[in-house]
Amino acid sequence: MPSIITAGDASNGLVVASGNDGAVVIQSGLAGAKVDALVISAAGSVSRPLTLTATGGTITYSGAYTIHTFTTSGTFTPNKSGNVDYLVVAGGGGGSTTAGGGGGAGGFRTAVDFAVTATGLTVTVGAGGASASTDGESGTDGGNSVFSSITSSGGGPGRHVGAAASGYASGGGGGYSSGAGGNAISGQGYAGGSGGSANAPNYPCGGGGGASAVGGSVVGASTSGGNGGAGAVNSYSGSSVTYAGGGGGSGVGGTLGGAGGGGAGGSVGGSPARVSGTVNTGGGAGGGGPTGSGFGGGSGIVIIRYLT
Repeated sequence: MPSIITAGDASNGLVVASGNDGAVVIQSGLAGAKVDALVISAAGSVSRPLTLTATGGTITYSGAYTIHTFTTSGTFTPNKSGNVDYLVVAGGGGGSTTAGGGGGAGGFRTAVDFAVTATGLTVTVGAGGASASTDGESGTDGGNSVFSSITSSGGGPGRHVGAAASGYASGGGGGYSSGAGGNAISGQGYAGGSGGSANAPNYPCGGGGGASAVGGSVVGASTSGGNGGAGAVNSYSGSSVTYAGGGGGSGVGGTLGGAGGGGAGGSVGGSPARVSGTVNTGGGAGGGGPTGSGFGGGSGIVIIRYLT
């Protein structure tokens, strides 16, 4: 005869418990086993509880997680209420040309157990800010990235001369003539570095701020520009990736972009040349030579994951 399994019994790897309205829940009780529950109603019908699934973005799997990665804008639509983890990175700021500060990194926001419901949730992936194309211009700010009610602000633009603008996720690097770096939004990034007091012929400028560190400042009359601020590490994609590094400012011999997709800064003469922020990292663009279009900040990314 078959054995009778009572509530709370874990024999044969099964756990039985009372449910609502006289229903009985039977599920695996073995350590490390994937839960595969059955619900038997008081009327005797058998069903499986609905698990969280969703549509939108590129779907991959890592361990116990389902991962939705958005490199372009779209919609995340869960089938039921539940909790998700998110990473929202905005577009990096553009750098200034010929001589100028590096772009600030796009805003970096992440959290666990964010409540969602069974409705389409807007996902916007911010574009990278454009770098200046002609001498004497500053770059433009990066675009905001959005998931549901969460907004990461774009990175600030690098400044050609004087102080960089504030109010962005991470500040752009300050221009020559001792321009201050742009301030940052608390919780999203760090300030840009200041430009140097030396002007012609080297015009050293500050690095853009990153998600975890301020941009490098030029020391006094040094001819070396400031490096970009370091970004932050996140593993929601299934791998450890660094995002939202600041762009390097212009200076003799060029400068380093911040880890996390920040572009390297160039020299006034264009050798070495400035470098764009890396796509889908939110990295700021490098400042400096040469003139011409391109060399923009890196676009952002949105990653959402949940247990399955």
